[in-house]
Amino acid sequence: MIFTVAIDGPAAAGKGTISRAVAAHFGFAHLDTGALYRAVGVKGGDPVAAAQTLTPEDLARDDLRTLEAGQAASRVAVIPEVRAALFDFQRRFARAEGGAVLDGRDIGTVICPEAEVKLYVTASPEVRAHRRWLELGGDAAEVLAQVKDRDARDMGRADAPLRPAADAVEIDTSELSIEEAVARAIEVVRARLA
Repeated sequence: MIFTVAIDGPAAAGKGTISRAVAAHFGFAHLDTGALYRAVGVKGGDPVAAAQTLTPEDLARDDLRTLEAGQAASRVAVIPEVRAALFDFQRRFARAEGGAVLDGRDIGTVICPEAEVKLYVTASPEVRAHRRWLELGGDAAEVLAQVKDRDARDMGRADAPLRPAADAVEIDTSELSIEEAVARAIEVVRARLA
């Protein structure tokens, strides 16, 4: 069975947590596409060459979840040649037999517009910044400024800007528990599978 769940949304909205839970619930493969861009960003050197030579070891680095890696990912994600290098990898993963859940910023709009399920997971910038601050620490005001800067970059880029697909189901996690958000996502996927 080929069945793709595309989950998009801004940083710290909960899409990674929801994606992993949905994939585990249905026995689908999971790909955090942001990890691809984070790996390219932290690899250093020429970003296009880094994207073209990405290895499984690059995706297993311990520093991919840092604030710096997230900022680096956002900077390299605006480079069309980097996006092109990672496009085919993501498409193959998404349409492989057995079902797949991909989370990122342009899965439902660019990578897999034919996905059987499209979710857009979001939350207010303040809630997302607080979550990121709890995860990584630092100065709360600075974390909020970084979240807003990243949103502006991701939503304003010329190539594949962050936005919900026209047919995406939106889940605003601002006032939902993790369990409630996951349950809503599973409910949407279950309905489409039926």
